[in-house]
Amino acid sequence: MADWPTIASLATASGTLVLAAATFASVRSANRAARAAERSLMAGLRPLLLASRTEDPPQKIMWADRHFARVEGGRAVVDVEGDVIYLAGSLRNAGTGVAIIHGWHVRVVPIEETRVHSDPDTFRRQSRDLYVGPGDVGFWQGAIRDADDADRAVLLDAIEAREIILLDVIYGDQEGGQRVITMFTLTPVDSGAWLFSASRHWNLDRHDPR
Repeated sequence: MADWPTIASLATASGTLVLAAATFASVRSANRAARAAERSLMAGLRPLLLASRTEDPPQKIMWADRHFARVEGGRAVVDVEGDVIYLAGSLRNAGTGVAIIHGWHVRVVPIEETRVHSDPDTFRRQSRDLYVGPGDVGFWQGAIRDADDADRAVLLDAIEAREIILLDVIYGDQEGGQRVITMFTLTPVDSGAWLFSASRHWNLDRHDPR
């Protein structure tokens, strides 16, 4: 004679197992969909700063002390006036999101030291937010004003000797995430001008492809 209570228990257990498997599969599918949606959203906000093209329009820049400069596409400005060193570069945002520049660090180092970026804790904060819209051109600017600044003497020597200057710029998206450090080079040319170009990018808040 059939043991109906046992059969009923087994049927209930089987049903519960099937339901658990279906729930697990559904949760996994929902998680994958959520991750895909998040990646899509983040990609839509992601900025990527490069040097602007030579045919891009010039940028007119003013510092807080009312020093003015005009920087052409693909160029940088290096001005020494009195005790102040003024620096600026023309940028283009090749990404899909607004770039907000957080800070910068300047260095004059041997070529082998360009494989790594500067420590984010050593970056100088921008005195005001600098925005570069997606697909648009803009600029970065900074200044060294203090006579006892640790970078001042090295930078002045590099300017005098017409050496290549490295500039690390840290920026992120409009939500404050997806931070990137891009290393730019300021290269002197015979005309007295300075070329501006992007050399390398490092992701700080997400996987770096290298």
